[in-house]
Amino acid sequence: MPFNPRARVLEKNAEWTSYEVMLDVWPGVFAWGILIIPADMKPGERRPVVVCQHGLESVPMDVVTTDPKSRFYHFYKGFASRLAARGYITFAPCNLYRGEDKFRVLQRKANPLGLSLFSVMTGQHQRIVEWLKEQTFVDPQRIGFYGLSYGGKSAMRIPALIEDYTFSICSGDFNEWIRKCSSTDYSFSYLFTGEYEMPEWDLAHTFSYAEMAALIAPRPFMVERGHYDNVATDEWVGYEFEKVRRHYDLLGLPQSVRIEYFPGPHTINGIGSFEFIDRLMK
Repeated sequence: MPFNPRARVLEKNAEWTSYEVMLDVWPGVFAWGILIIPADMKPGERRPVVVCQHGLESVPMDVVTTDPKSRFYHFYKGFASRLAARGYITFAPCNLYRGEDKFRVLQRKANPLGLSLFSVMTGQHQRIVEWLKEQTFVDPQRIGFYGLSYGGKSAMRIPALIEDYTFSICSGDFNEWIRKCSSTDYSFSYLFTGEYEMPEWDLAHTFSYAEMAALIAPRPFMVERGHYDNVATDEWVGYEFEKVRRHYDLLGLPQSVRIEYFPGPHTINGIGSFEFIDRLMK
């Protein structure tokens, strides 16, 4: 459908102005999120965009707010606002994975059709990127993706399909995915959690995270991994990531892939990742 964009000012401060934006995708399906534009933008200037993706049961405001007392601040630390303060345009989309069983029922309905939640979310992101590229203040060649947790799952799958994303950063999710979905030996396996939508048809015969990252290549790719993040162990993450590093090395692109370990939990670290973004975008 046509974009039919609707927007309204959400907040304005000395560093940036934020807007709620809604775009049509298909009949009855829309995309929405929070756009942040730095205050020091000059007329005619085009700047890079970082799409900042929330995780499970969150909303776009959770990656924007800098209030330490807010419910999810300890996960996101306002990384969309922090990047805007560094001079980037940011867009925080709303993905479908909230509402507990409500979105999982959508997954169950989609699966017999050969679809998944990502079939819908990829269409929403395609629309967002197309709209961003049309804006006179956006550099259409520099639109990157950065997501935490379920947003990290999005960082593996959505940029693999949408080539307009020029880099991807997976935070708090990169994994040895087949064991994560099937192991009975580890408490963090999805066999022991409520996320019954995680098993994906024929995944073990086709794609783990190294193969998803290979679909993102040759575009730059980064993993952010906290030592105390209980989504996996460092050993699992390191094992899978070294397959990715080897792939980039064989492509002659060793500088385009990176992993940062830090002594923290399931959270945005925003140190090596921000350096990675600065190197690519500035």
